[in-house]
Amino acid sequence: MAQTPDIILKELRSKKFRPLYFLHGDEPYYIDSIAEELENKVVPESERGFNQFVLYGKDTDVAGVLSYARRFPFMAERQLVLVKEAHRLNGIEQKEQQQRLEDYALNPVPSTVLVFCYHANADERKSYLKACNANGVVVQSKKMYDNKLPDWVGAFCQHEGVKISPKAVQMLVDNIGNDLKRLSNEIRKIMVNLRVDEGIDAAAVEKFVGISKEYNVFEFQKALMHRDVLKANQIAAFFASNSKDNPLAPVLIILFGFFSKLLLTHAARDKSEKGLAAELGVNPYFVKDYLLAARNYPMGKVANIIHYLRECDGRLKGLDGTNIPEGELLRELVFKIVH
Repeated sequence: MAQTPDIILKELRSKKFRPLYFLHGDEPYYIDSIAEELENKVVPESERGFNQFVLYGKDTDVAGVLSYARRFPFMAERQLVLVKEAHRLNGIEQKEQQQRLEDYALNPVPSTVLVFCYHANADERKSYLKACNANGVVVQSKKMYDNKLPDWVGAFCQHEGVKISPKAVQMLVDNIGNDLKRLSNEIRKIMVNLRVDEGIDAAAVEKFVGISKEYNVFEFQKALMHRDVLKANQIAAFFASNSKDNPLAPVLIILFGFFSKLLLTHAARDKSEKGLAAELGVNPYFVKDYLLAARNYPMGKVANIIHYLRECDGRLKGLDGTNIPEGELLRELVFKIVH
């Protein structure tokens, strides 16, 4: 049956294996993580030379994959057949080849663990995937929504056995976005440089991820929150002079998320720390920031700012027929927000 990536990873860590895995979706992190776990767990290292096969979709076809899958392990309990880049497998879109996969999925070889790493969204209504569901597992790895990223970072750090401050979480999310592979790599990079008893704080993120201490999206949002005209313009000028490393589009996404939550703050009936944290979907640590910003920006002003952000996004995409530099658009936006 279809399962979530986290459930499957938990199964694999306890060495519970299925005969068939079809991993698909537009978020490579979980597909690669499950594949790596299978490579490390299914076949003991001493038996991998004869019982572990890694195939690449562009170099083989459905028949070739199934010929490996139907073999029996050599003097071992099981074998692993791992198909990477399965979305490029020759014949995978052909009905006849899908029928072959379906026939195998309906009666898989119990001593084989067959894994497809399909780096695209597959149609789970297809009969061959329904057959995979019946006797194996289909896992869809979806791009994570931005509002879920802080919880993901917190859970990842907990699993890795390191504490992380709410500010450090937000800095990572704001500056890296929903690239889970990069997020996990950056967190591990920070961990390597920490003492055993040390947690991840904002200073560690600034130092080891290479985020400017003063000129980053987190500080930019903070300056706007305080309606600090000088600081906001200084950071905007820095972004304008370093547009390659600080593109405008991600900044607009972050600001749109912040001011949208600020609108909810104004409308919320329960303005207690716990009530607002639940309403906004943020760590209670940040509630005071929204309350401060609500005092600096009345509801009508917030609605106007959201309009300015949409307008700026449209102009950035050239919808008004002009080609204005990103730095100029950002400086104009800052003026409209803080005045």
